Amino acid sequence: MYGLPVSTVKKRQLYKKEIYSKFDLKPSQRESLDADIARLDIVAVVSPATVPALGSGENVKGLYVLAVQMKRKDYDTKNILLLSRLILQNIIFALQYDGQTQFAVFHTKLIVSAWRPTEESALPLSGLNLDTVWENMVKDIGQIEVVGRNTLAEQIAADDRKAKLLAQIATLERKMVNAKQPCRKREYFEQIKNLKEKIKEL
Repeated sequence: MYGLPVSTVKKRQLYKKEIYSKFDLKPSQRESLDADIARLDIVAVVSPATVPALGSGENVKGLYVLAVQMKRKDYDTKNILLLSRLILQNIIFALQYDGQTQFAVFHTKLIVSAWRPTEESALPLSGLNLDTVWENMVKDIGQIEVVGRNTLAEQIAADDRKAKLLAQIATLERKMVNAKQPCRKREYFEQIKNLKEKIKEL
């Protein structure tokens, strides 16, 4: 299952009705989940019990892979965020639709992978303890490269800031192209230059 050892494989369905009743969800939340999700199954458990060579982490004692059969590909991410808040475990969501899988995980924010054919989708099991395994899975899903002495959370925040700065630069570049006054073009140019300097500092 997703390249994980056979010893981790588990099959247990999570019924939506049980989730609704246990957490007393609002009708609007139930309708939204129903619109996106057909079925949920725990398909793998990674822990020292299922992978004896793996040590328990300081923060992560076990992690679960939850297969989520989706009713549509353009789902509302709020539903996955809701599930991650309700189920207080370290969970990798394997969202499945039409023979494809997208991995999703919450680590300071919702991080998702690209959609890939399910048979080509794999989760890396690398690290000596569960803390490291979890972080490596998050980095793999989000294609995150931790730079310098940053923690994973710090790198995620830095990448978010960079993405916002790049979006601002793209907007200013469009304005600079369309500007007719030389002084306005120069103003946009300086703003873009300053934002690029900020990116270098990240």
